[in-house]
Amino acid sequence: MKLIIVKDQNEGGQKGYEVFKDAKDANAKVFGLATGSTPLTTYAAITASDLDFTDATSVNLDEYVGLGEKDSQSYRYFMNENLFSKKPFKTSYLPNGLEDDAEKETKRYDKIIEENPIDLQILGIGKNGHIGFNEPGTAGDSLTHKVHLTESTIKSNARFFENEADVPNYAYSMGIGSIMKSKKILLEAFGESKAEAIKGMIEGPVTEDVPASFLQNHGDVTVIVDEAAASLLKNK
Repeated sequence: MKLIIVKDQNEGGQKGYEVFKDAKDANAKVFGLATGSTPLTTYAAITASDLDFTDATSVNLDEYVGLGEKDSQSYRYFMNENLFSKKPFKTSYLPNGLEDDAEKETKRYDKIIEENPIDLQILGIGKNGHIGFNEPGTAGDSLTHKVHLTESTIKSNARFFENEADVPNYAYSMGIGSIMKSKKILLEAFGESKAEAIKGMIEGPVTEDVPASFLQNHGDVTVIVDEAAASLLKNK
């Protein structure tokens, strides 16, 4: 893993943008995208740039089950607001949160990933070490699946909803095996609350207890963290 420690999230966003630019300059055509507060400064730097994605494809990590694209809490809505409306892609794929047949939807999305091999995948990390919505206990070779979200993930995401009870209990997510197929991975983490997860990901054993630790087995991972998120690392 290549570790980059920055002062704050704004600097991290600029560094993240540089990873996207380098990938685009190297002719990357498929970008795996993430939602949540972590990538926002990277997306802001991208939208302020002259990068053009109209010849590129995006494939998102996940989507809440039960939310349609017009729902303001859906990840499709998030992507439209923060990136796609300003930097449109030729094609943008997300799981269909309104598909009740989990087997049908996960197979459909696995086929999309297979047909659009991801050149660069951006990730955040949960306090419990999850990537995408791959909670602790998820197998390292897992593909797209329907996830029952843990209580800690629901509580963490409740800040985006009016009430915690409104947070969906399930999501469709790329599996860890799906993520590991990406040619290059960029993971960003900011804040002291992510320090334990970052330590486990980088310096702990590879274990299902810390899903992000499987990234140790990938050949091209860049990790951008601020000083707070890096605070528990022994080797910086």
